[in-house]
Amino acid sequence: MRDLLPPSVAVAVAELPDWEGALLPEEQAGLSDQAVASRRRDFTAGRVCARRAISALGRPPVAVPTAANRAPIWPTGVVGAITHTHGYCAAAAANADEVRSVGLDAEQHKQLSPGVLRMICLPEEEALLRRLPAGTFWPTVVFSAKETIYKVWHPIVGTWLDFHDAVVTLDPQAGRFTARIAPARVDAAPVDDPPAVVSGWFSVDGGLVRTAAVLLPA
Repeated sequence: MRDLLPPSVAVAVAELPDWEGALLPEEQAGLSDQAVASRRRDFTAGRVCARRAISALGRPPVAVPTAANRAPIWPTGVVGAITHTHGYCAAAAANADEVRSVGLDAEQHKQLSPGVLRMICLPEEEALLRRLPAGTFWPTVVFSAKETIYKVWHPIVGTWLDFHDAVVTLDPQAGRFTARIAPARVDAAPVDDPPAVVSGWFSVDGGLVRTAAVLLPA
């Protein structure tokens, strides 16, 4: 994930010991007692990576608790995001005076079912994807990009985005994506200067689709 984000963003990718790492008490509260082993491993690795990314900013590696909406609560003055998929976990953090918001996501590089495809992609997106080179599951790249876009949007605006609330275009040669947020969602945002366009980077390698984006202060 380091290759997809600028130097102003600290990135930590889980190493083998991180999956069995220790949670701080404030973090433990965000994990249900009924959580299965795989959920515990993912959650733990995410928090360990989050603390390591915060530490890379020159800050103390404080706890990253969980909000009521399940989002990570970053320390004051820090923005960040966490992602995990089967066998992969990463976190990113940045100083809020340098980066307004950051998002990242990782998915398994595999084909989406027709039902999921319709849920993720608008007809205009499907038409564009059919023109792209074969050999990549492009709808999965769009899915990951939209997950990243939501992680950029929500900390700023505080509202949800549906998959159809953003139109994503991909530039395979540059490894870039651009998303246009639906004007109705931008106009209805309860904050000043909500993001109308989010641009980011993507990579498909090692069986993974990875996406990331940052929004800089105005």
